[in-house]
Amino acid sequence: MDLTAARVLARAGLLRPTRPDRLLGMGLALARWGLTPATGYAVGAARHPDRVAIIDDQGSLTFREIDERTDRLAGELRARGIHEGSAVGLLARNGRGFVEGSVALCKCGADVLYLNTGFASAQLKGVLDREQAIAVVHDEEFAGLLAEATDCLLVTTEELAELAQTSTAKPPPKTDHPPRTVILTSGTTGAPKGSARSGASIDDVVAALSVIPLRSGETTVIAAPIFHAWGLAHLALGMVLGSTVVLHKKFDPSRVLEAVEQHQATALIVVPVMLDKLLHAEPRDTSSLRVVASSGSALPGELATRTLERLGPVLYNLYGSTEAAYAAIATPDDLAADPHTAGRPPHGVTLRIVNEQGQPVPQGTPGFVYVGGPMSFEGYTDGSDKARLDGLVATGDVGVLDSKGRLKILGRDDDMVVIGGENVYPGQVEDALLSHDGVLEVAVTSADDPSYGVRLIAHVVGEATEEELQALVRDRVARFAVPREFRFVAELPRNATGKVLKRELA
Repeated sequence: MDLTAARVLARAGLLRPTRPDRLLGMGLALARWGLTPATGYAVGAARHPDRVAIIDDQGSLTFREIDERTDRLAGELRARGIHEGSAVGLLARNGRGFVEGSVALCKCGADVLYLNTGFASAQLKGVLDREQAIAVVHDEEFAGLLAEATDCLLVTTEELAELAQTSTAKPPPKTDHPPRTVILTSGTTGAPKGSARSGASIDDVVAALSVIPLRSGETTVIAAPIFHAWGLAHLALGMVLGSTVVLHKKFDPSRVLEAVEQHQATALIVVPVMLDKLLHAEPRDTSSLRVVASSGSALPGELATRTLERLGPVLYNLYGSTEAAYAAIATPDDLAADPHTAGRPPHGVTLRIVNEQGQPVPQGTPGFVYVGGPMSFEGYTDGSDKARLDGLVATGDVGVLDSKGRLKILGRDDDMVVIGGENVYPGQVEDALLSHDGVLEVAVTSADDPSYGVRLIAHVVGEATEEELQALVRDRVARFAVPREFRFVAELPRNATGKVLKRELA
């Protein structure tokens, strides 16, 4: 551990004296479970057993309760044929069912496949077949969907909740198989792929905490879905920090704000579309918040500005991907200086902007974004991989660095279109359109055009005239970037993490 990492951990309250007996218990937990979700609660049970770990729709559970309950559940799952190396899906909303299912499966030595709660049966079938899953732990509401998608073993989280109290099963022996976690890509541009990781490390924690000032023993409300990388990362950080994590099965802006006020939460974890809805909800006392962390999809500049105006200097925006994990984090000061920035790479992360030949480009010149850090994925579970360069992983985006070393994302590398010999990035056009007071949401797609080769189509939620929007793009971007067609719609199609499904618009 380098000096910077030690300072980061000390600032977060993780490096402090611990009773010898508790220190021993923490060491034994780490030796037994390795670097897995099981370790977080087992270590917490040794260090602060009676501290509340999660608060959900059913009440609260301490670190010790989760550790003991998942010992029994792991024994039950082993008895049903789930063993070391078994691939098991987990399809559950935010709550104890997800948390305890994930921990119990790790204690079995199983590889946990986190499934998107927004999937249709065909998508579920495709993923479960490809990953050769032998079982799925799921909320009861998904029983019918899964019955159409698979004939593998199905176990409900409701059944597990009952067994957690009544079972007499003993915990399974120590596993020699390091369980993998498989997180699915968003699937906005095609079929979702499995992104595999063997475990976490202290470097993962340091990278996040080097920029986002989370503290040990505080309360975090995670509104973002925890089946996806962003929410799951903060669930893991909550385990490590010994924080109390508040979870609700379904997102309700008023309820989230009420939870912040009621529990005096210091951190709120969201995706941008949630943040927008929170700002439109009836205000509550959110003065306890020190961190509002957003990721999962692009944060519009005007939304960043509105958030800072309403909530104060608490907004942190993370740019990354399922494959590369953390790439850059923008602080409140960064966002105040440039609402469109993605920030700078956190501690331990390398970010490079290169041309088509893989050579670094000068500052201010657009290029392809490559990232390397402790959390980069091992490759897709189907054997394919992202493009790599000197150990760095391609994010699939085009970006540019400003004079302060801050990254700005221009758009997907496969979204760029050439109009009249000029490169046009739909993301820049979207930012311009969102600056109009009457535009609530917008997505820009492209289509073939017999005269120009390519034309841009703007899908707009809100009230404005085409003439106003054309003038806005002409003034803020360029004349050649003005969409040739505007479609006014009631809403944009989104997935469970808030990303716009542009293929459906096309």
